[in-house]
Amino acid sequence: MKSGYAIRTKNLTKKFGDITALDGLTLDVEPGVTFGLLGPNGAGKTTTVRVLNCIIKPTSGDAHVDGISIKDAEKVKAITGFLPEQPGVFGKLTPIEFLEFIGSLYNVSKTILKDRIEDLIEMFDLEERRNDLLETYSRGMKQKILLASALMNDPTTLFLDEPTSNLDPEASKMVKDLIKELSKKVEKTVFICSHMLPLVEEICDRIGIIVKGSLLFEGTIPEILAETGSQTLEEAYLKLAGEKATEKELLAWR
Repeated sequence: MKSGYAIRTKNLTKKFGDITALDGLTLDVEPGVTFGLLGPNGAGKTTTVRVLNCIIKPTSGDAHVDGISIKDAEKVKAITGFLPEQPGVFGKLTPIEFLEFIGSLYNVSKTILKDRIEDLIEMFDLEERRNDLLETYSRGMKQKILLASALMNDPTTLFLDEPTSNLDPEASKMVKDLIKELSKKVEKTVFICSHMLPLVEEICDRIGIIVKGSLLFEGTIPEILAETGSQTLEEAYLKLAGEKATEKELLAWR
């Protein structure tokens, strides 16, 4: 499957026993776009990014990241950065030590490593805390260093799975503002999975709505409003997903 897109999937399906987590997902994301995959918990968002990052294999279908097939896991992982929903840090390390460790996993050369770490420390405004152990960081500050670590290999495409999950409102706003600034500065493709409407609405250029493994819509917010005759993104989502999502799933959207 030849691809000029940052991300391209074709009939991507993933089954876990009798459960179909992804049901023929076909999606194109252009380079440099901040894309939001939106849907309730259990919709297939995390499965999508795990497949695209070669953490799990699809049952059928195909996908490319920057023209590289997910069948070539080593090459895909070399050009992607991934922040999972529940990442962890080594509390006994400083941010410098943690980033050095992540850099070593990506085989970043020593000649590049030091400068890249300094650039990330400056970009994420961590200078004053650079010598503090990560165990002393707040949850929001830890999310900062984890975002920085996802950029250690200078990826062309950055995947963020529920980046504001389990954060208090203040930390959530900090991370949201950081992602907005990041998407402008680094000129990379950013793929965000979330069930949080405000995050996706404020940050993303284009969105996809997924429910029970099926992609119901892909496009801009004005396009989905026009297509559904809605005044708000929430209204549009409820119109599209209402027939497929349960009441509990719809409430999880809010």
